[in-house]
Amino acid sequence: MVSTLDGQRAQDGPATHDVTNQAPPLTPYDASEDTALLQGLRREGAGWAEEDLRRLGRQAGSAQAQEWADLANRHEPELRTHDRYGNRVDEVEFHPSWHHLMRTAIAEGLAGAPWADDRPGAHVARTAGGLVWGHTEAGHGCPTSMTYAAVPALRRQPELAKVYEPLLTSREYDPQLGVPTGKPGLLAGMGMTEKQGGSDVRTNTTAATPTAEPGVYTLRGHKWFTSAPMCDVFLVLAQAPGGLSCFLVPRVLPDGTRNTFRIQRLKDKLGNRSNASSEPEFDGTVAWLVGPEGQGVKTIIEMVNCTRLDCVMMSAALMRKSLIEAGHHARHRSAFGARLVDQPLMRNVLADLALESEAATTLTLRLAGAADRAVRGDEGEAAFRRIATAVGKYWVTKRGPAFTAEALECLGGNGYVEDSGMPRHYREAPLLSIWEGSGNVNALDVLRALSREPGTAEALFDELDRARGANARLDAAVTGLKRQLSEASQVTARRLVERMALTLQASLLVRHAPPAVADAFCATRLGGDWGHAFGTLPEGTGLGTILERALPGGD
Repeated sequence: MVSTLDGQRAQDGPATHDVTNQAPPLTPYDASEDTALLQGLRREGAGWAEEDLRRLGRQAGSAQAQEWADLANRHEPELRTHDRYGNRVDEVEFHPSWHHLMRTAIAEGLAGAPWADDRPGAHVARTAGGLVWGHTEAGHGCPTSMTYAAVPALRRQPELAKVYEPLLTSREYDPQLGVPTGKPGLLAGMGMTEKQGGSDVRTNTTAATPTAEPGVYTLRGHKWFTSAPMCDVFLVLAQAPGGLSCFLVPRVLPDGTRNTFRIQRLKDKLGNRSNASSEPEFDGTVAWLVGPEGQGVKTIIEMVNCTRLDCVMMSAALMRKSLIEAGHHARHRSAFGARLVDQPLMRNVLADLALESEAATTLTLRLAGAADRAVRGDEGEAAFRRIATAVGKYWVTKRGPAFTAEALECLGGNGYVEDSGMPRHYREAPLLSIWEGSGNVNALDVLRALSREPGTAEALFDELDRARGANARLDAAVTGLKRQLSEASQVTARRLVERMALTLQASLLVRHAPPAVADAFCATRLGGDWGHAFGTLPEGTGLGTILERALPGGD
């Protein structure tokens, strides 16, 4: 029997809660379904890792992993300074989803594992894994990145490396505090900056006082940004009698007592909210010297080179994730009588974003390849890595905020609400430009490399010359870059580094991407046939070819 109310509904049409013209959930999807990524993996010597990468890609795009990412950011870490009895404990409590993400990342070799892997391409495989697992969330990438980066710095003190390196390269995750040598695996953090100096670490005031035991010091001071305070050990800069030096600081001492590591507060950050960033105070904190006194910056710079690469990697991963979200929405949303993805102007926007994303991914993997070969003794690749990592860190991380903003806009109002995940990506993007040196710091570092390490410029132009004659715009850009180089100054440093990055990306695309992709990139980024926003590719650009390559399942 049909009620009067049911009959009225039938006459009035669909019920008001019926949902139409909305995109279905993106999950599950395969985060490794990226032609540029897979080609780069093989090209840079890690094709042997492809099966594992594809498996990780399916896991990253699963509903479970995406839920972990959401929950880890909605339920932020909480600082507990004291226990119920008033004893100082200085612990940070995380949501279980954080631990699920961390456990997966460590098990998949995204922390220190490549340093224990003799296969050529091991560091490339790790970077590719980060590009894929980065589709979950970025916060837990901080402790994995610092753990990876700590190993080469620690090797400057062989007796410490002998003890800690096997644990830092482990694939086992143990979040409980304990004596480091009694755990199955360790995480490492880093404490460099202080409130009065920031990037100018030579102004640090944390004092290191030698003890009667050789190589052992006590620290007193206050650090300004120390991420992941629940790591097991930290590499810290402090002023020793011989000058600024690097030290290893464990949270728990060999006798089982807690080292003095007073967490004063957690930072209330714009993004990266799943990750705890803290201000610790040292007061009689026991530390072991790493490298000679007075060479703290030289000791820890290898760690910075590694984490800067990870900033490029995470920016590229964020771009790719945002592009996938935008493309998925455009495929399923209609307006003005057609799907968004079929409308010329939206296709222009998506294709322009796709060019930027592929250039970032391709450069990231090239940098990872250089790092892998440099570790194995290739001096030419070491010189290229030295300058190209700083160049890539400057430019790719600078592009992230504009990219994520445009991708968010593709979803319109749907992208502005937290449930879409896009606001989290947008808030995350600026961090990667700030962490490990802001834009100015990296631009000045490029100038420093050019003036003090002449082989770096030669390595960069050797790389660019590999594409000579293949594209007229690229050839002209390289010629112009050489002229800019001779006129370099602090005032023009950003313009110079931007040009370096664009010519390097263009060179890689000309050599490795389809003509439609390479020609469009060179015409716009080098030739000036472009506007000031994404979606301003010129008439005649092969939008369909670009989108078919970039978006899984075609456009």
